[in-house]
Amino acid sequence: MAPRSGVAPAPARRRRQGRVAVAGVKVDPLTEAQVVEHVVAALGRGRGGHLVTPNVDICRAISRHADLRALVTRADLAVADGMPLVWAARLLGRPLPERVTGADLIWSLSEAAAVGGIPVYLLGGPPGVAETARDVLCERYPGLVVAGTDAPPYGFETCPEALAEVRRRLVAAGPRLVFVGLGFPKQDRLIAMVRADLPGAWFVGCGSAIAFTAGAVRRAPAWMGDHGLEWLFRLLSEPGRLARRYLVDDLPFALRLLAVCLLKRLWRARRSVCGRQ
Repeated sequence: MAPRSGVAPAPARRRRQGRVAVAGVKVDPLTEAQVVEHVVAALGRGRGGHLVTPNVDICRAISRHADLRALVTRADLAVADGMPLVWAARLLGRPLPERVTGADLIWSLSEAAAVGGIPVYLLGGPPGVAETARDVLCERYPGLVVAGTDAPPYGFETCPEALAEVRRRLVAAGPRLVFVGLGFPKQDRLIAMVRADLPGAWFVGCGSAIAFTAGAVRRAPAWMGDHGLEWLFRLLSEPGRLARRYLVDDLPFALRLLAVCLLKRLWRARRSVCGRQ
């Protein structure tokens, strides 16, 4: 699947603004182009990092588990992958410039990697999917160097030998940009474990991005994502797997989040009116 639209070149590096606290996580108010610029600039200085893309499901999880909250908080960059977070920030009076998804970043960061000679690594998805994604990316971005791919077996994280093998392959490949598509929190726990092995690399927890890129999983049309309906498309595509997650867990959480943010906005407006009287 091709990227939705080209990412405009980012202007000269800007001073990063303060993070926006929304849904229990602090999010960087950056555009996709600014994220790419930040990562490439850090790589140019020999500095690695961890990029997370919180969505409603991740925010719900970290609201219930302190260890997962710490995992997200320790990341070097966090950008909102989910329109409910963008809407909530807007209601709080701290608007985010746009939604930035792992499914889009795998394209824009790979494009920048091809230009800059930055070797990448694709880790995740069923057998063969990462290799297909590699071929798709290399065809689209001539000159892109994919240092390696890996599709760890189910449950590898609970087997010391399998985990050590995933780690060995990754370190041996020596990439500087790693897309880890294992789903939260598995992907981010793995990143936390291996970052020290490759201190000069950036790790991107990208969820289903590798499968989307390979065409193994269909992604929602752009207009659905822009209107916060990508979850509905995925629900209709995989109802058996996603019904409970979206309808029982995530949708009520998102509605509560927006309701609370709306009440805070109305309360601030009321206090402002009272203060002028």
